Amino acid sequence: MAKKKNSLFNMTSSLFLITAIAAFGLAKVYDATKGPIEEAEKLKTETAIKEVIPPFESLETGEIKCFDSEETLTVYYGISGGDTTGIAVESFTKNGFSGLITVMVGFLPDGTINQSKVLKHAETPGLGSKMEENKFKNQFTEKHPSEYKLQVKKDGGDVDAITASTITSRAYCDAIDRAYKSIWEGGTK
Repeated sequence: MAKKKNSLFNMTSSLFLITAIAAFGLAKVYDATKGPIEEAEKLKTETAIKEVIPPFESLETGEIKCFDSEETLTVYYGISGGDTTGIAVESFTKNGFSGLITVMVGFLPDGTINQSKVLKHAETPGLGSKMEENKFKNQFTEKHPSEYKLQVKKDGGDVDAITASTITSRAYCDAIDRAYKSIWEGGTK
């Protein structure tokens, strides 16, 4: 009997030691990669801002309340010579086929969409991921949301949906619409 207790103790101790070593190793890897991952995310955001709004000399950052929820959207104001050259909004939708889609939407000072760029998504490769292609996202360029209905044609809007990815197309439209309405119709600019 004593041998079984000792054996159980040895197995438990070994398992605890292996788990502790694995946890320590995982913590070290997390610490080593946390900074570079955050830096890469920051660089991706900065690059997206430069792609979606006209050139600027300085950038002011703020937050606005989302027009349809208690969540906030991060807003970047491109400034040159004291004037706003463009407004970039980090918008989102939770209605994608695979959940959350984050989009950087660039507006001109009058509310016209300048460009848009996907920041994060988990959509199906080869289908929903086509929202990142120019063929889809360029149909929003130089359109004003007050005149261009940000819905897919199937729903009575002006947007050509991605073939076999209507849910993703709707979600992309929703993210752009959320950005526009939060700035211009939400009363905060």
